[in-house]
Amino acid sequence: MTLGNLGEDLAEKYLQENGYKIIVRNYKNKIGEIDIIAHDDSFLVFIEVKTRTSTYQGLPADAVNYRKQKKIIRVAQWYLQEKKYTGKWRIDVVSILADIMGISPKIELIKNAVIDV
Repeated sequence: MTLGNLGEDLAEKYLQENGYKIIVRNYKNKIGEIDIIAHDDSFLVFIEVKTRTSTYQGLPADAVNYRKQKKIIRVAQWYLQEKKYTGKWRIDVVSILADIMGISPKIELIKNAVIDV
């Protein structure tokens, strides 16, 4: 299992424990991929998961830079158009700092992590 897959598994479990209803994992279109799409109350949520085993290169969420945010927005807009969804939506980030075995991970949920939507 890759670190990315481990992180997505941990994120999915964490999100479900916090009331999110998972719709799909690893949604792909010609623009890119979204790790998890879920419902949280009345919001459709596009979730980027970042997992690291150390802070050597910064916190996991730091990897969701401006360029990555713009790509997530474009993929999300494609999904919204494809599904003809007109309700409320947002983009969250799940930041996971875990050891290589995934034991005792530190998980942080950042709601509305990308506000330029």
